[in-house]
Amino acid sequence: MASEVREYDYEYADFIYYTPGELDKAGGLWPVRAGRCLAKPHYKVGPKRIECYSLHFVREGRLRLEYEGRQIELRKGDIFCLFPDRTYFYDMLPAERELEMSWLAMDGERVKPLLALAGLTEERPFRAEAITPQGAAAVNCAIEAMERVQRWHPAAALELQGLLCGLLASLMPREQDQQIQELAGWIRECEEYMELHASEGITVQQVADFAGVHRSYFTQVFTARTGMPPMKYLQMIRMEKARRLLIDTDATVTEIGLSLGYPNLYTFTRAFKIYFKQSPLTLRKAQA
Repeated sequence: MASEVREYDYEYADFIYYTPGELDKAGGLWPVRAGRCLAKPHYKVGPKRIECYSLHFVREGRLRLEYEGRQIELRKGDIFCLFPDRTYFYDMLPAERELEMSWLAMDGERVKPLLALAGLTEERPFRAEAITPQGAAAVNCAIEAMERVQRWHPAAALELQGLLCGLLASLMPREQDQQIQELAGWIRECEEYMELHASEGITVQQVADFAGVHRSYFTQVFTARTGMPPMKYLQMIRMEKARRLLIDTDATVTEIGLSLGYPNLYTFTRAFKIYFKQSPLTLRKAQA
């Protein structure tokens, strides 16, 4: 079926649907739906639960994924998967480019073990820098094939099964990718540490000590992998926490600033104005 881009509250998106037949079910692997989206400035999804497995491919921008009480930040080239009967929430983070994603939901008894081989589990439903050129092409081919299907046919079912297998195969780490994945995992642990302790006023030196490397090496690697110096990354975390507290709570500006590790109201307000180009009270009123 042909897809059509439509405007929704938080995004522009197209949706493609597929109804499996007996041949699909016999193969234990079939698509359910797919699509592409361009996020609007206040894009957010959730809390959300689904009944199948939904792979999301981050094409541009950045987002925050929340699951099982954890938060992880994802960016261009990363993937994440929504697993059945689990609660997820995700929203867009500030970036030079707006958030763009492709997604493909699938079902069947073979999906979960194949996702595990691709490094995606319920405990860790994401992978950094997992979209290779081959993977991007495989996603496009699968979605385009779904768009061409007007009605169920055995040949179409077999084609889609093959494309899904090829897509999952393209996501499985190769031996030569192991070092890259280990480095990405090391940086992710530092990001999680910074997210957890940013409001306590931690320094870049403390994060480097946590990683067990020299500060200059940590800064160099972190900046190269994330596109942002660690000091700026810590500032971004504090500012995003401040924005959420201003919008979601009735805490005073002074309370928010002190709770985020700033020594006084002036220092917090000045940093906030530089980051958001408006005062905390102006932002709160605009979001009310």
